[in-house]
Amino acid sequence: MIFLGLSLSGPLGWALTISAGMIMVASTLIVWRLLSGPSLSDRVVALDTLSLLLVSFIVIFSVASGVSAYLDAALVLSLVAFLSTVAFARFIERTIAQGGTDE
Repeated sequence: MIFLGLSLSGPLGWALTISAGMIMVASTLIVWRLLSGPSLSDRVVALDTLSLLLVSFIVIFSVASGVSAYLDAALVLSLVAFLSTVAFARFIERTIAQGGTDE
């Protein structure tokens, strides 16, 4: 089985291919939610979920390619995603406290 140009065989190849396909489907649905979310909170949750899916895809690619350096990139991306989610949450909290809405 060929996964992103890498030749994989056996159950691991099937598992990586199926999980990558599921991540692509989930990413498509999350991008739709990101663009059509009725409130800012929905968009922040969608952005956080999209970053989680990207980290998952990087980990799958690392396993498929055998390059462990991609795991470092996934770790850094997950830390940055967490910090950005906290920053967005504080922004929304301050906006609501000042009398605004998160629409």
